[in-house]
Amino acid sequence: MGKRNRAAGRISAPSTDYRDADGNVLTLRGSMTPLTRRKYAATLHDQRKTTDDSWHRAVEFLFERLAERWEVSGVPTEGQKELLARYRLASTDERHWIRDVLREHLAANFPDVEAP
Repeated sequence: MGKRNRAAGRISAPSTDYRDADGNVLTLRGSMTPLTRRKYAATLHDQRKTTDDSWHRAVEFLFERLAERWEVSGVPTEGQKELLARYRLASTDERHWIRDVLREHLAANFPDVEAP
């Protein structure tokens, strides 16, 4: 079976836009695979790292898996590598806002997933 046939039957969940006070927009996916959920839980509760390190990595992991687009000061960023690079350059205030948005998004779309 070709790639086109496999993708034809997929159901995609709607994305959600979150806007901050400055007008920046973060678009997050509305779906997460069971494997992603398990990997996230393992990252959040990684016993080999300190609690703080696990927590920060878990937030980054969620951002990496859920972010589709992030527009900051009118400049859009798309693509997993570009989004992750932009996240790593984010200010402390931006990271706090992203963490809060991720918590809100998990509560609304994935109530069974523990928020960081």
